Amino acid sequence: MLLKKQTVWLLTMLSLVVVLSVYYITSPEQKSNDLAAVQQNPKDQMDQKQAKTKTQTKDGKTVVSSIAGDAAFEELRMKLEDARSEEKEKLTATLASTDLTPDERSKAKDQMDKLTQTAQQEEILETLIKAMGYDDVLVRANGEKVNVTVKSKKKHSAAEANKIIKEVKKEIGDTNFVAVTFQPAK
Repeated sequence: MLLKKQTVWLLTMLSLVVVLSVYYITSPEQKSNDLAAVQQNPKDQMDQKQAKTKTQTKDGKTVVSSIAGDAAFEELRMKLEDARSEEKEKLTATLASTDLTPDERSKAKDQMDKLTQTAQQEEILETLIKAMGYDDVLVRANGEKVNVTVKSKKKHSAAEANKIIKEVKKEIGDTNFVAVTFQPAK
């Protein structure tokens, strides 16, 4: 029995894939230790303004990075991220269910995509608003409502709030309600 060239080629490639898969599965794990170690003193606490973290790499070089932010803002960000993670887990469980119609699965997938997109838009907005010269920004988008909390040393005015609202509406087009709250930086 003669085999065609395409069949021989296909069988050769499939056997190569199988051999490489077996090798990959049975090979010992290669763990990389190129991660940076963070050195922190217990006395050092993140104050309201800025904290500096010294990071020592494997080479012994020290990298100093500035972390701008407020502990309260970070706590709110973490709570929001946790709530979104729980929602994504529920949607993932829904997608894994075998007794759903394709339409219901599609809706669950769309909701997951919307959660991811909202989180990305919030991060982009926070970066853009910080670039406008503010100390820290917290953006919380919930449906058509967007709440922006800005921490700044400079005086706040209606004109500054309008600039922020325009930036939000430019980034997230489907919003009807944008609230801007200013908090004085200490």
